[in-house]
Amino acid sequence: MSAGPTRVEVVAAAPVAAPAAATWEVLTDWERHRDWMLATRARGTAAGGRAVGGGIEAWTGLGPIAVRDTMTITAWEPPRRCEVEHTGRVVRGTGVLEVVPVEDSRSRVVWSERLEPPFGRVGRLGWVMVRPLVTAALRTSLRRLARLVEEDEVNRGTP
Repeated sequence: MSAGPTRVEVVAAAPVAAPAAATWEVLTDWERHRDWMLATRARGTAAGGRAVGGGIEAWTGLGPIAVRDTMTITAWEPPRRCEVEHTGRVVRGTGVLEVVPVEDSRSRVVWSERLEPPFGRVGRLGWVMVRPLVTAALRTSLRRLARLVEEDEVNRGTP
């Protein structure tokens, strides 16, 4: 017997040709998520989404069909790590955004999620089919994030 819901996992990562602090700045600017995250817009709520106990609200979808994802920040360690607890009706579980310094002018961003699929056993079975799509979307989004951070650095005059 299971002690609780079975969680599914997804992890994606991307290199960024910019320092960790610059990557963190864009990664945690929730309003800028629409600039790099596929089909998603977000905003900080409680504490501006920039401290433990703070909130983030995101909407993912196309047009009027979107899923609301509410989150509470459970760890805030700039410029390295942000952990959230997804508290919405559809999206539940934990997420981690990490920025790993590679050298002074390079970093790597890692996004991982441990989610409870909605709809019980049917949702877990459906995850088998959608996981490759979700993983591809996360990888694409992180590549877009990397380009955005790198463009910001060029515009600032940082090599």
